[in-house]
This record gives sequence, C-alpha cells and structure tokens, in this order.
Amino acid sequence: MNNKGRLFIFSAASGTGKTSLAKALVERMPEAAFSVSHTTRAPRPGEEHGVHYYFVNPTQFDEMVAAERFLEHAKVFDNSYGTSRAATENLLRQGKNIILDIDWQGARAIKEKMPESVSVFILPPSRAALEERLSARGQDSPEVIARRMRDAVSEMSHYKEFDYVVVNDDFDAALADLTAIIRGQGSPRPVQVDIQSLLAGS
Repeated sequence: MNNKGRLFIFSAASGTGKTSLAKALVERMPEAAFSVSHTTRAPRPGEEHGVHYYFVNPTQFDEMVAAERFLEHAKVFDNSYGTSRAATENLLRQGKNIILDIDWQGARAIKEKMPESVSVFILPPSRAALEERLSARGQDSPEVIARRMRDAVSEMSHYKEFDYVVVNDDFDAALADLTAIIRGQGSPRPVQVDIQSLLAGS
C-alpha cells in the first residue's frame, strides 16, 4: 500500500526517559502508534497489562518464540522482551508510524529484518542526571541502581549504530527533535553532551 506507515526505533539506557517521550509523541501525533511489547518481568506500580506491556510468564514467552510470533526478542536485566510481528505489520498496513521502545539488541535485530526502519538513540545529559533519575523512581535498592548504571554504560556504547542521537536534557526540546525526525523535517539539534564522560567506567 502507498500509505504504509514507517517503523521508528527508540533505544536508550534505563532511566533516560525514552518511554515518556514515546508516550508524549503518540499523544500529540495521531499518525503515530506506540507498539506494546511482551515481557516476562513483573509489572511496576501503575503499569497495566496490554497498555504498557503484555505481561506473560517465561513458558508463554518461549512458546511465542518457538512459533516465530516475535519480530524481535531479547533478554534484558534477566527478563525477556519481544515485539509482536502480527501487531506491528497490522499497524503499518493501517498507515501508522510505529514507535518501538526497545533495547539496542532489539534495534539491531529489527534493522537486519527491516533496514528501512529509522533508529534513534536517546542519551541523558550526564551520568549524574541519569543516576538521579534512576534513584528518583524509589523502586530499586542502591545495589540495583548501581547495577543499572553499569549496564547503562554498556548500552550507551552502542549509540553509533543508530541513525539519530537525541539528548534528553530538556523534555520539550527532545520531544521537538523526535517529532521532526518522525515527520522527516530534518535532523535534530547537534549532540551537545560529553559522550566520553557518559561512557567512562563507573
């Protein structure tokens, strides 16, 4: 179909704000849809099945993998995540621009299968800002936060694999950058962040 939508991949380290940005984009852009992933992790406070994620147990997830029902799937923080092939293809046929909120492993898998997709990596303005955001959740122990910070460095090291890099230093500005990317209105702001500092050892 001529009106087929496009697939946009958003990736970032945990706590960078990509899920909030993706949600805001879908709310302001009727042509965009937020893909809901399947996961084996437990729901966080306020999360709803079928809205934030489809929460399934490991056995159910493995059965879906065996049936090739995922466009991509990966294990992150000891839990599995996957993107439904049927749901994604259906939304694209409807002319929707789909936003996938997935990790770099999933982004790489999608790019291999769908090279026409557009990938965006979202960075925090600094390590201190990222640690503050992770701590502000109030849901994780200091040990878990320290682990997430270490894992964040590993995740952020893959930013060069993406088509665009956006820094979430100011939410509205980052949202404007992402809107421009989806609407094909040029590149986002130059990346003004000390990437070497972000990627330095903890």
